[in-house]
Amino acid sequence: MDGEPATSSDLELLDYTSGVSFHDQADLPETEDFQAGLYVAESPQPQEAEAVSLGRLSDKSSTSETSLGEERAADEGAIPVDKSSVRSGDSSQDLKQSEGSEEEEEEEEEGCVVLEEEDVEQDEVTGASELTLSDTVLSMETVVAGGGGGDEEEEEPLTEQSEGKEQKILLDTACKMVRWLSAKLGPTVASRHVARNLLRLLTSCYVGPTGQQFTVSSGESPPLSAGNIYQKRPVLGDIVSGPVLSCLLHIAHLYGEPVLTYQYLPYISYLVAPGSSSGPSRLNSRKEAGLLAAVTLTQKIIVYLSDTTLMDILPRISHEVLLPVLSFLTSLVTGFPSGAQARTVLCMKTISLIALICLRIGQEMVQQHLSEPVATFFQVFSQLHELQQQDLKLDPAGHSEGQLPEMSLSDGQQRPVDPIVLDELQKVFTLEMAYTIYVPFSCLLGDIIRKIIPNHELVGELAGLYLESISPSRRNPASVEPTVPSTSPEWDPQGGVFPQDDGHSGTFGSVLIGNRIQIPNDSQSESPGPLGPISGVGGGGLSSRSEDNALKQELPRSAHGLSGNWLAYWQYEIGVSQQDAHFHFHQIRLQSFPGHSGAVKCLAPLSNEDFFLSGSKDRTVRLWPLYNYGDGTSETAPRLVYTQHRKSVFYVGQLEALQYVVSCDGSVHVWDPFTGKTLRTVEPLDSRVPLTAVVVMPAPHTSITMASSDSTLRFVDCRKPGLQHEFRLGGGLNPGLVRSLAVSPSGRSVVAGFSSGFMVLLDTRTGLVLRGWPAHEGDILQIKAVEGSVLVSSSSDHSLTVWKELEQKPTHHYKSASDPIHTFDLYGSEVVTGTVANKIGVCSLLEPPSQATTKLSSENFRGTLTNLALLPTKRHLLLGSDNGVIRLLA
Repeated sequence: MDGEPATSSDLELLDYTSGVSFHDQADLPETEDFQAGLYVAESPQPQEAEAVSLGRLSDKSSTSETSLGEERAADEGAIPVDKSSVRSGDSSQDLKQSEGSEEEEEEEEEGCVVLEEEDVEQDEVTGASELTLSDTVLSMETVVAGGGGGDEEEEEPLTEQSEGKEQKILLDTACKMVRWLSAKLGPTVASRHVARNLLRLLTSCYVGPTGQQFTVSSGESPPLSAGNIYQKRPVLGDIVSGPVLSCLLHIAHLYGEPVLTYQYLPYISYLVAPGSSSGPSRLNSRKEAGLLAAVTLTQKIIVYLSDTTLMDILPRISHEVLLPVLSFLTSLVTGFPSGAQARTVLCMKTISLIALICLRIGQEMVQQHLSEPVATFFQVFSQLHELQQQDLKLDPAGHSEGQLPEMSLSDGQQRPVDPIVLDELQKVFTLEMAYTIYVPFSCLLGDIIRKIIPNHELVGELAGLYLESISPSRRNPASVEPTVPSTSPEWDPQGGVFPQDDGHSGTFGSVLIGNRIQIPNDSQSESPGPLGPISGVGGGGLSSRSEDNALKQELPRSAHGLSGNWLAYWQYEIGVSQQDAHFHFHQIRLQSFPGHSGAVKCLAPLSNEDFFLSGSKDRTVRLWPLYNYGDGTSETAPRLVYTQHRKSVFYVGQLEALQYVVSCDGSVHVWDPFTGKTLRTVEPLDSRVPLTAVVVMPAPHTSITMASSDSTLRFVDCRKPGLQHEFRLGGGLNPGLVRSLAVSPSGRSVVAGFSSGFMVLLDTRTGLVLRGWPAHEGDILQIKAVEGSVLVSSSSDHSLTVWKELEQKPTHHYKSASDPIHTFDLYGSEVVTGTVANKIGVCSLLEPPSQATTKLSSENFRGTLTNLALLPTKRHLLLGSDNGVIRLLA
């Protein structure tokens, strides 16, 4: 905001200064320059680490890990042809299933936050490294006063300062990688595997009493001071959660408002939902932390919601967030593991959240939509007042085990009361709390407070008693202006805000000046708004600190914002269980890639799935980006066009070990995908014996395997000139031309399929033919090799067959009824097939023969299907046609 238009640079997480730690933390003064680095010291008392697993959250395990997904730094501006791709690490369970077991037992030990970088690939995890940011604290003892002390006294603080800078760099690097990965993976994978884990991690930031301590420095008023509702003093958990919130908001900035309303808000509802048991229950430490995290995240969401969206989901926020939180907060039978401190923090956060909503929507909308939450919040003072008047004497020993005493209240109902919880409530809802709540809400609501809060007079009297206790001459709270920061707007004693300093006074961003409604500029003044800094900030992020004070901020429009078909598909994907290993084809068109003037002969997604290659009859190879754009009807231009071929291109692939592209039109071209420069050309030894099939070896191998029309297999190493190996496959027979080649994932064997239906298996290390057998009755169209020495082949005899390398009989045999399966790809243990009749089928490699087919509609795909390629991580299909257009469908 601040008068500057939102640009792409606004999405950068520029500053992460708060350390991630769950150990005892002392406080830094607000005047400390965080840009100069954090000061850290080892915790004086080592504490046990709490089990925090982002994939499987279970109280039954004593140790687990926090996995955020790994990403390797790369330049987003260049064509990122890196080796890392994605896979769901420990997230093998559904979001709610994975956290459901947390209600079974209590976790009261502190957790350490582990940011684990993990390559997520569909087939294998290539490597992982952990960044453990534990045993670091923010300590006042390590802050060195300027100009004081001798050399011996300064030596230790300087060492601690350097360690603090190292921790800051680690945290900053981890956050940048999460941000980079979120943009690289696309909306569905980022939401399923990054945002979900960040949401789980947010709860861990508030576990334990340490994360619930207010950050109070010298010279500041206590947490429950008058006007604190506008200052919103953070707790240590807010400082720890700052980078997590920044990453969550970055994902929302990338993909738009639906991320807030369709993913974050349902998760908040899940966090605050009551337990399954109907009887009195005591919260465990994670549920307690979840309530604090939910309210903190809701505050962030409210700020970034548009006016229309806020009014649309306001009933949901009231019934699914505010009322459940208030039921825990005001319960007479449910205690908090951390006692009155946690309840006080939750109370202050809830006050700030309700006040924020009130300021956004105005008094009239508060009366229509928030009457019940506000009245429920104030009602707890009446209940405690009645119980205090009854002089309640509860003797737990006088009641049977498991049964709580019941007391009758003014509403005529008998309600159970836990003596321990009652004492906790009395420590929280004191006279000071009544004053802290009553004065700001009387200003916010004005005369409406009498209509929606029945006991407003009682709360006003309690606030007056507090005033009398601190200043006997000032009895009436209505006559006292709340203590607010000097930069806050001026308050009218009758309630309301003077318009000259507040640009958002409950009229959706408009300011009343006489009988004229003036719409202010998009920018906010640099002075904080009436709510002060929003909690959870503590370390930089997407917005500057002055922007964090705003009541409303616009999400910048991103080119990757979700809309149309992309939004519909994303909504479906985030609801799919992570345990679902099946490929589901819904025929949702996501993107089109026009550009080829001839039929598309081959498709090859790069290993990271953010680009893909296509070869065509028009003698060109094109490199296309796979980032989401538009609403499903947009067309994407190629990033690079390679035009050095002289004939139709029938093969294209990526030599992953060297990051080169290999394409073939009868001669092999090796070229650089970043520049399009030809690095090497391999011509057939005899022009009368052209190359008929090519395949690249998997990493770490750097060779290309080529088959010629004389049934000879040749290997070329791209690092040196000449041939590496040459093997004859015919063996005195005449099996025909080699139509297809496939290399095992380990690179130890290669299989060749001939036009006669014959297949030959060759050991690449020795050159020996391991096996040759008549696999099909017709021309072999395509072969794929899978982990576990499994081969899949399709033929013009309408069959698709699954083989074990050294077994005589096929494992499975599928028969297409009408057309041969001329193209297919693999997804885990499933095969996705395509025919010239534009039918897409899915069959299993493990189960008995069965195949579900879908006919492509002319609206989503035009022309005849010539080739398909599957993106296993994103679960998308690339379909090439004879008219040169490539479609991305899901």
